[in-house]
Amino acid sequence: MTLRKGQHRLIEALATVTDLPWTCSFVGGLGQDPEYVARLRALIDQHGLGDRLHLAGPQAGAELDASYAAADLMVLASYAETYGMAVTEALARGIPVLATDVGGVPEAVGRAPDGGVPGILVPPEDPAALAAELRGWFGEADVRRRLKAAARGRRAALDGWATTARSLAGVLSRLPDTSRRAA
Repeated sequence: MTLRKGQHRLIEALATVTDLPWTCSFVGGLGQDPEYVARLRALIDQHGLGDRLHLAGPQAGAELDASYAAADLMVLASYAETYGMAVTEALARGIPVLATDVGGVPEAVGRAPDGGVPGILVPPEDPAALAAELRGWFGEADVRRRLKAAARGRRAALDGWATTARSLAGVLSRLPDTSRRAA
């Protein structure tokens, strides 16, 4: 959990939709910025969200798989993101994404083969937009149905690790050889 990831914005947005049924787990390291984590805990307490929002800490393997299996939506509220690996991880499991429109996130969200969009992008400095999209997700069954269908389609279109590794190897093989330098 770090300021750059914008979890405080998500807490603020969730505080505006307490009239709807939801729970949320924040998965990620708690030790990189202890002051920020303390700020998040204070925001959770301030908004009375302690029974609905849980800072789960870092997860891997079966524990992370279980968290994804329990998720209906993955939210990434980052201010900056080079790619958004968590976006791809969610989509690989057929989970729709609500994320900020930063860096490589739009590319990671992509489109399903039928043109469906498996996620919603919002400006990083607009907590009202994040809150509005959360309200739409929680309150409108058609929005959930459409995004889930597109996420399943996007999952089918994602390259696997073997294809990605071959692609990367191809790019690296075309780089100039800098091991030979003029004396």
